[in-house]
Amino acid sequence: MKRLLYVATPGVRNDVAYGGLGMLVYDIDGGHKLARRFSTFQVEPEVPPENVKGIVAHAGTARVYVSTIKRIGAFDLGNDVPVWIRTYEGGCDRLALSPDGKVLYVPSLEGPHWLVVAAASGDVITRLEPKSGAHNTIFGPSGKAVYMAGLKSPLLSIADTSTHKLARTCGPFAASIRPFTVNGAETLVYVNVNELLGFEVGDLRSGKKLHRVEVPGFKRGPVKRHGCPSHGIGLTPDETELWVCDAFNKRMHLFDATMMPPRYKQSLALRDEPGWVTFSLDGKYGYPSTGEVFESKSKKLVATLSDETGRPVMSEKMLEIDFEGESPVRAGNQFGIGRKLG
Repeated sequence: MKRLLYVATPGVRNDVAYGGLGMLVYDIDGGHKLARRFSTFQVEPEVPPENVKGIVAHAGTARVYVSTIKRIGAFDLGNDVPVWIRTYEGGCDRLALSPDGKVLYVPSLEGPHWLVVAAASGDVITRLEPKSGAHNTIFGPSGKAVYMAGLKSPLLSIADTSTHKLARTCGPFAASIRPFTVNGAETLVYVNVNELLGFEVGDLRSGKKLHRVEVPGFKRGPVKRHGCPSHGIGLTPDETELWVCDAFNKRMHLFDATMMPPRYKQSLALRDEPGWVTFSLDGKYGYPSTGEVFESKSKKLVATLSDETGRPVMSEKMLEIDFEGESPVRAGNQFGIGRKLG
């Protein structure tokens, strides 16, 4: 098995200083060394590159999808070439892909709607309008629900994928929802919210907020990006730990997620301000957006991502894709979602 980490750039706003433009592919079992780079979106001379907003993939259809503020590109995992590239009304934000690889939920760029898109062609199927400032999107592991957070609402909107219609909400939380994650059973949601160094917990069955958890022993301060103290949260695949970003203190705070509310354990120092976190499929490695690679159990720093020129690479849009020979066999997720299904 060949395990690869796909890192879309520019994955921190549109700053090409952190890895340039395109897709960087790293050999996970080869010390996270850069294996190759391929082009994603062509940029005209003198035109600023577009911020990459999200990345999703499906092994069965052999596709990886990348969204920018303007468009989505579908790329073949066999030869790295585009299958289709489409622009959409209202732009695009952090998209989500159904577990069967057939449907994309595409948020407009902080606008009123999400588009439901056929993954094979890019054609629009329908649209939903929570009018929440569309932003982050998670397709539940069951494939039955999509969780949609907007920058202008304290409510998490939830769609029923059998009808592609809004079904219910979770919250309200204390402020507008920023990054969030769900457990594998889709019973709990962990959300970052504006003004909080920490997270809140919601019950996806009752729709009620359960807990508010602040990071102990650390002060809030000004941040370079995103405008909130904690922007980035992820569950380890076994759901034993919750990792929470802290931009001002350049830390990743770790919580014991086997208890409720989760309890603070320790913190990891980072080389820059984190804005995201995800994990390898087996949970062995934690990937802050700052480009460090931590061994999840020992908490040791085992690698740092860099490009072919030696520049540090940072991105909030990355995931693992595994291959048997030349064929993709499984794909991870840009969010640190739980993988315990029952």
